[in-house]
Amino acid sequence: MSHITDFGSRSSKTFKPKKNIPEGSHQYELLKHAEATLGSGNLRQAVMLPEGEELNEWIAVNTVDFFNQINMLYGTITEFCTETSCSVMSAGPRYEYHWADGTNIKKPIKCSAPKYIDYLMTWVQDQLDDETLFPSKIGVPFPKNFMSVAKTILKRLFRVYAHIYHQHFDSVMQLQEEAHLNTSFKHFIFFVQEFNLIDRRELAPLQDLIEKLGSKDR
Repeated sequence: MSHITDFGSRSSKTFKPKKNIPEGSHQYELLKHAEATLGSGNLRQAVMLPEGEELNEWIAVNTVDFFNQINMLYGTITEFCTETSCSVMSAGPRYEYHWADGTNIKKPIKCSAPKYIDYLMTWVQDQLDDETLFPSKIGVPFPKNFMSVAKTILKRLFRVYAHIYHQHFDSVMQLQEEAHLNTSFKHFIFFVQEFNLIDRRELAPLQDLIEKLGSKDR
């Protein structure tokens, strides 16, 4: 599947090619709806399932959107995330991630953060490009295991946010990207909380931040 990236804009900084949702499709309309409601500023409301829509489709559209957002956010700091600076994939001193995808790499391997994130984003991209998992055509049903695949994708994407916050927040601030990162992460967290998509234990590396973001909306 070919990807077209607009190299004239900031998207040229994405870490992997952007995943496009075909214009004119129902999923594209859903994405536009999501963007419009996000503009209202009420994120708790923006993540709710729109009336009359199918849950799987809503989760699929948002998962693609989060992949694109994280892709861009990580793309802005790749020069600071190197084999030397990040020889392990961590989120602070207490959390370290080892990569396994269950097919190519069955036994978890310890690797550097850039390598781990490359494995992770490539794996997510493969899932999103798989028409049997993420059907883009109207009327093609989602598979029975869709929800568990989506949960695994989101759980893994969270680890990229966690790594950026713990290991690269200084760089994010230097680049004046913190508002962008915080808004993206807040949207992500409210979404996964709304549909209970990531186990609380998995969110532990950013628990304080999650509580802080949530308390501002109560």
